[in-house]
Amino acid sequence: MKKLIKSLIPPILLEGVRKIKSRQYGWKGDYNTWQEAENTATGYDTDEILKTVTSSLLKVKNGEAVYERDSVIFDKIQYSWPLLSGLMFCAAKSGGTLQVVDFGGSLGSTYFQNKKFLDKLDNVNWNIIEQKHFVDIGKNKFEDERLKFFYNIDECIEKENPSVLLLSGVLQYIEKPYELLDDILKNNFEYILIDRTPFCKINEKITLQIVPPDIYEASYPCRFLNEKEFIRYLGDKNYKVIESFCALDGEDFKGIILEIVKDV
Repeated sequence: MKKLIKSLIPPILLEGVRKIKSRQYGWKGDYNTWQEAENTATGYDTDEILKTVTSSLLKVKNGEAVYERDSVIFDKIQYSWPLLSGLMFCAAKSGGTLQVVDFGGSLGSTYFQNKKFLDKLDNVNWNIIEQKHFVDIGKNKFEDERLKFFYNIDECIEKENPSVLLLSGVLQYIEKPYELLDDILKNNFEYILIDRTPFCKINEKITLQIVPPDIYEASYPCRFLNEKEFIRYLGDKNYKVIESFCALDGEDFKGIILEIVKDV
């Protein structure tokens, strides 16, 4: 019946409905504090999100789907070629070995996205740090000899000693991202790969990201970082920019490949 009704609606009206719906979702508002945005948000730790992501990524793992991003299934992999180049750059600099800690890496979205290429490397060690309920599912349904899940970064460092820190689509959802980075970067990773991170040219902006309900019903605070301040911060931590690039999410979203400057 829905298909029949839809077929009777003029295309121009359907397009108008789509535009109205698209304006309801995405990044909305300009909040003074993180707490102010959080008070209107549903959060990221709901069971619905975990169930949706798990279902989608299990299909990818089992060969029933080609690619997943933010729980959405695609019929073709949407590569971030600059990120993949960064991963291969790190592997080349390490003699063909790639040891990654993927902070906030869900159930392995980036790993499975690039698995076709990662499988060509002899030694890949991909470690994901996530919320407890994600790690529980990861260990039970996804973990294997190359893909591991950890509850905190100290446990990961102790067991796996990764040299590459991947932060893809995660810093914008942290209330105090620089405090988190202060703690993480004590480990002196050789390389940092940033991807899918929103930046602004002037002042930081705190907004609310509203997810379309056909993906899952959720909203959460989101921070647009000041790009110059962020680069300066990492420079103070002895990291130099190898390259920066535009990410898949849009012109405000970027990625950065960094390498530590070792003392001579």
